[in-house]
Amino acid sequence: MKNIARLAKPLTALLLLPAMMACAPMSHRQQNAAVGAGVGAVAGSILTGGSTLGTLGGAAIGGVIGNGTDGHSRRR
Repeated sequence: MKNIARLAKPLTALLLLPAMMACAPMSHRQQNAAVGAGVGAVAGSILTGGSTLGTLGGAAIGGVIGNGTDGHSRRR
């Protein structure tokens, strides 16, 4: 059991590497939508106690909000 626990972090990093590299060719707007969906999914899951519908709803709302932001502050 100790061997599995010792290998958990490197294995997780290795498995997440392709997902992180997939964001490189994305536009800035697409990256914002992906980050918004991830944050929304986590927030929806926390707020609804782990409900699948809350997680999916949070991801959808976060993705829409992330897609609508351009990441730059606008000055008047």
